[in-house]
Amino acid sequence: MFIQTESTPNPATLKFLPGQTVLHDGAADFPTRDSAGASPLARRLFAVEGVDGVFLGADFITVTRGDVEWAHLKPAVLGAIMEHYSSGEPAMEGAAQAAHAEHDGPDGEIVNQIKELLDTRVRPAVAQDGGDITFHGFERGVVYLTMRGACAGCPSSTMTLKMGIENLLRHYIPEVTEVRPVGV
Repeated sequence: MFIQTESTPNPATLKFLPGQTVLHDGAADFPTRDSAGASPLARRLFAVEGVDGVFLGADFITVTRGDVEWAHLKPAVLGAIMEHYSSGEPAMEGAAQAAHAEHDGPDGEIVNQIKELLDTRVRPAVAQDGGDITFHGFERGVVYLTMRGACAGCPSSTMTLKMGIENLLRHYIPEVTEVRPVGV
């Protein structure tokens, strides 16, 4: 198995590409060791000393480091990923993540347009950097989003939200006036 790595805009996070599917549907964020219960892959990665966060995408894994330099951490992370794929275990145990449901209500059409733009225009670009974005709500012109994976805590995430995503949504959906981050 050959696992490629790519840097991300977040210097504390590295993107690992195992060359095969990681998650069949959606994404999974594990910001702490305690949150990794449903993922044998995340549990294996958190067993590596110095791993502070794990994010699983469709075909990539992003790992956030603590105080350990990548030169020391990267070989152990690569070994843990290879060990996981050799074991035959799934990346996630139990039920698959729920798909995005249609939203109804007074702003239903606007919310569905926002979700469609996020899924088709924003999420693929953010995934290239090893992250993901989650929709949390729309109220009085304000869209609430969370950056996950490599994008969480990235120095350029505020710029991505304000200059990129906010401008895109305002261009296509006049009812959108602002985008705000939501902490998890």
